[in-house]
Amino acid sequence: MYNANRPNPSDLPSTSELLKSTGIAAAIAAVLTVTVVMPAEYGIDPTRIGSVFGLTEMGRIKRQLAAEAAAEEEGVAPQAVTVATTPLTPLAQAPAPAVEPQPTTEAATPPVVGAAPVVAASTPAPAVRSDRTSLTLEPDEGGEIKLTMREGDRAEFTWSTDGGAVNYDTHGDGRGISYHGYGKGTDTRVQGAIIAAFDGHHGWFWRNRGDETVTITLVTSGAYESVEFVD
Repeated sequence: MYNANRPNPSDLPSTSELLKSTGIAAAIAAVLTVTVVMPAEYGIDPTRIGSVFGLTEMGRIKRQLAAEAAAEEEGVAPQAVTVATTPLTPLAQAPAPAVEPQPTTEAATPPVVGAAPVVAASTPAPAVRSDRTSLTLEPDEGGEIKLTMREGDRAEFTWSTDGGAVNYDTHGDGRGISYHGYGKGTDTRVQGAIIAAFDGHHGWFWRNRGDETVTITLVTSGAYESVEFVD
């Protein structure tokens, strides 16, 4: 049937007008992709506009959390990148707590003749020590410091940055356990204590998701055997 409302050809946009509108739409889409989508979703900011509005940091944290979640599901600790660090500088070693001698008493029952003496085998507890360690991270670099501890040992710690916030993951590994998490997040300073859940290495992994170099200073004190940078 003939369409009585058929538009006049002169009212329709020309081919050049359609191409122009398509080009403008494509240009706007490209600008939004570079300035908004890439920083917010992937942490990539070639124009630096995303950093101004906080989109770049949001994208980097999003990708880091996704990677850490995937690593945790697979039971694999995050891999640290080798970075420049300052040498470990031990503080004055704290003296071991004094132990008062305990009076001895005779056994209430007579000794068994011919019985061999029983000797309790024990491993000496590590001496209480204190250390101050620093780690410098470039943008997008990570680093890890671990304490060698025995099950039940306690270590007090405080770490802080000289600049922006960093992502951190406090965890341990050892005795066939590849990853045991104590806590994670993003911050400029954290203070607390680690009580070793098993014999092994327990400590921190940091990643600098900012745009500037960051130095992390870690102060530890407690019953642990050594402090090590993990490659």
